[in-house]
Amino acid sequence: MNEDKPHILLVEDEIHLARGICFNLELENYRVSHVETGEDALERVRYERFDLIILDVMLPGIDGFAVCREIRQLDARVPVLMLTARSDERDRIAGLTGGADDYLTKPFNLNEFLLRVGGMLRRSAWYRPEPVEEGYRFGDNDVFLLSYRAKTPQGEIDLTDLEVKMLSLFFQKEGEAIPRKTLLESVWGYSSDAETRTLDNFIVRLRKYFEPDPAKPVYFQTVRGVGYRFSREARGQRNEDKE
Repeated sequence: MNEDKPHILLVEDEIHLARGICFNLELENYRVSHVETGEDALERVRYERFDLIILDVMLPGIDGFAVCREIRQLDARVPVLMLTARSDERDRIAGLTGGADDYLTKPFNLNEFLLRVGGMLRRSAWYRPEPVEEGYRFGDNDVFLLSYRAKTPQGEIDLTDLEVKMLSLFFQKEGEAIPRKTLLESVWGYSSDAETRTLDNFIVRLRKYFEPDPAKPVYFQTVRGVGYRFSREARGQRNEDKE
């Protein structure tokens, strides 16, 4: 067994789909472990390190949303791609707010699936040292990008790869209106704005972490017709920026 290959955990109870996914991932030179239940997935995550977890929502026993939340307690950084046969927007929000990094609805295009897997693995392979570092402070929040954590009025939280990637971009471009297309390409690697709801739901997650009142954001602001802007100095959403 080649330990240098990225190790992926697939959690999927549809055996024919699982076999197809495993076959195509192995053709891409990934090492794949497959389990059919959330309980088995959590047992594996407790004792093994994975580079990516592909997680079906509809599972026997505990569902994928609950599994994702538990995975985030065990490993705050491992990328999680959720799969579901349900296209309800509420499911997408539930998955992303529960800690998933991306979301695909079945049936999905194989090439798109492999592109997303490849992109998520590249981001998770960043070198992540843990030195003593000065936090990036705004309001009552301190964000430590190198060590993937943040201190907020609600307590200390661990950040995922994509959260760090997005925060880093916002901090670099503080005060600028960043187009949705730029955010999607820089953070997820998408070449179009076809998945803007994924972006919007991630912004909801950041606001929940860092805003005094997530319903009235003062740091992560919507810029109507463009995208989003981060401002270190708290200020109300200007009328022309509201959606």
